[in-house]
Amino acid sequence: MKRRTLLLVPVLLLGACTAAAPEPVLKFTAIPDQNTTELNRKFIPVADYLAARLEIPVEYVPSRDYQASVDMFRNGDVLLAWFGGLSGVQARQAVSGSRAIIQGEIDPRFYSYFIAHRDAGLTPGDDFPMGIRDKRFTFGSQSSTSGRLMPEFFLMQASGKTAMEFFTHPPAFSGSHPKTAELVESGQVDAGVLNYQVYDRRVAEGKTDPEVCRVIWKTPTFADYNMSAHPDIDRLFGEGTTDRLQQALLDLEDEKLLAAFGREKLIAASNDDFEGIRQVAQKLDMLR
Repeated sequence: MKRRTLLLVPVLLLGACTAAAPEPVLKFTAIPDQNTTELNRKFIPVADYLAARLEIPVEYVPSRDYQASVDMFRNGDVLLAWFGGLSGVQARQAVSGSRAIIQGEIDPRFYSYFIAHRDAGLTPGDDFPMGIRDKRFTFGSQSSTSGRLMPEFFLMQASGKTAMEFFTHPPAFSGSHPKTAELVESGQVDAGVLNYQVYDRRVAEGKTDPEVCRVIWKTPTFADYNMSAHPDIDRLFGEGTTDRLQQALLDLEDEKLLAAFGREKLIAASNDDFEGIRQVAQKLDMLR
């Protein structure tokens, strides 16, 4: 009996060694520019759509903040991400061979709103609102393109100073576009800057009163959101998978799925589309 038991050991070990490796999963994330629970609800159906189109497992993974989404992409924990202009540039710079594959039809001409509480004494105008200098001001996330990078760039163009040099009181960072609107409307800060889409949607939904939380300046346009793909996608799932993924996203027509991106239509994108963002980020020392 002892001898027969010993003979079984190599067989069991051989079986363990030849067991199939786990099937890879295409994981993707999105910058948390809005409520995380809401993003989960919207992006999980996108994962199901891509899984059916590509015939591979696809999973949406939430990100706790902008920098975490970049780190997840850099480390290969996710292979696909819906980034802002800046976070996309940061992620692609960190991963050689990665590329932007799609953007919203509106993204090549994106813009931000500078907003102010009605009691702040700031009035709408066509020029940069220099009167915000002495006000309590908030950006969005520190890594947000429309909530920090480009607004600070336009501030520097107008004043010749960085945000820290320009403001009498150090500016705050709310962490998200909706939070910026809430802080301004509640009077906790006098003014702030945010993604125009978020403001317009909040007004349409009755979440923000435009008579209390006013738009005082609209920035010039710039490139913003994009979906970027990691080079490991083709290595793990087969050559050409990234191209098929891009086409699957370009073919999206379902309004509910497009709503996850906050877009009515997706178009092709390339790294070159965000060269202007890269140059601004480099000038502001926001690339690592």
